[in-house]
Amino acid sequence: MGTDIHGFIECRHGYSADGDPAPFWQPAIELDHLYDYRDYAAFGSLFGVRNHSGGLEPLAPARGLPEDVSETASRAHLGHGTTWITWAELAAVDWDEATPEPDTYLHRYRRSAPGDAWVFEERAFPVHRLAELSGQAPPPNGRGWPAGTEWEDGDVLLRIEPLTRRQTVHAATWDPVLTAMRVPAGRHGDTCVRLVVRFG
Repeated sequence: MGTDIHGFIECRHGYSADGDPAPFWQPAIELDHLYDYRDYAAFGSLFGVRNHSGGLEPLAPARGLPEDVSETASRAHLGHGTTWITWAELAAVDWDEATPEPDTYLHRYRRSAPGDAWVFEERAFPVHRLAELSGQAPPPNGRGWPAGTEWEDGDVLLRIEPLTRRQTVHAATWDPVLTAMRVPAGRHGDTCVRLVVRFG
């Protein structure tokens, strides 16, 4: 059975009488309006759920609901596994952090035309598939090929390499979420925007 993600982006804005940010969080937008994919590499890299992130430590695992969660998000998340992360934390991520060993999946790159730069597309087949695709015999130790081994086929390149956090959180699918957090954070402060999620 698959695992899906749901949630809310929450914001707090304005200030209390003592000059601190307002204590009350409000739901800004439901996650389903921005993201409706099932990507276990991203779920693992960000939240430690269905962790297919190649050994990267999750950023915000198993935190439960924030104590000051908005009423709307609280009702939606009641009884489900939950966690959350602020924009401040996401803005500080080293997206180029990589696994110490090559990924157990091939990385597929594509280019628009000959001579163009290769652009990462997705994690493709398990590494042992390179033997079938390329006709190359696997190394005798059974641990796969070294980082940098690759096989080119027209506009597609399959490469063995470490997995970076950037590759787990695909821009094509996650940019709407990150943009929806970045914009209000620019107005209200990085710690005043967060993503609260549940999995099920």
